[in-house]
Amino acid sequence: MYRQFAEVYDRLMQVADYDGIAHWLDGAIRRYKRSEGNILLDLACGSGSLSLRMQALGYDVIGVEESPEMLSQAMAKGAGSVLFLCQPLAQLDLYGTVDVCVSTLDSLSHITDRAVLQRVLRRVSLFLDPGGVFIFDVNTVYKHRERLAGQTFVYDLEDVYCVWQNSLRADGVTVDIDLDFFIEDTPGCYRRTEEHFSERAYTLAEWSAMLAEAGLVLDAAFDDYSDRTVSDRTERLVLICTKAPVN
Repeated sequence: MYRQFAEVYDRLMQVADYDGIAHWLDGAIRRYKRSEGNILLDLACGSGSLSLRMQALGYDVIGVEESPEMLSQAMAKGAGSVLFLCQPLAQLDLYGTVDVCVSTLDSLSHITDRAVLQRVLRRVSLFLDPGGVFIFDVNTVYKHRERLAGQTFVYDLEDVYCVWQNSLRADGVTVDIDLDFFIEDTPGCYRRTEEHFSERAYTLAEWSAMLAEAGLVLDAAFDDYSDRTVSDRTERLVLICTKAPVN
């Protein structure tokens, strides 16, 4: 996943408010974290844009990503003291525990097999210190059914043209995504590449149950990176979970 996409990811994601997300996360971490350390895991860190911002806010950051191509983009940014690791999320294996784990831009929505997702949550819990906090965002069922299903989006940049097509599966919660890229390598000469992946949405109740099974407590849920409560029209859930401290 994210092999061809990695090459143009940052250009297509220029609209992502990494600064706003980083500062929102920092505030939430300060409010909910009960452990004393400052080690932060950026799970599915992609091209490292958020990892670098969290490091700038004073966290000791570990970035874990499955895609070598995406991780190469992160390393090319001059990652400073961020430790980047290339690992499958379901086989997360760190040198020790962390105080914070974050996962953003619907990364966990890419895990369409619930059993695999459950393993990922267990691994996060295993490496999260008691009193630590896990914050992540995911797409909602509403977004998949009402905003993405059957929709096509076109991104026309100076040297990249992208057609993004979405189709909803019969299960009503999984969207298959087909990307066609036309990348201008030399003036007037375009190279076509493709990427295919899927995203699955789960209800808030399903997330609560999966987190509980992994030994995590769902403390709060928000409508995107805001203070808005979740509604039936929420498109992005931001979930804040903690691991119970040792008495």
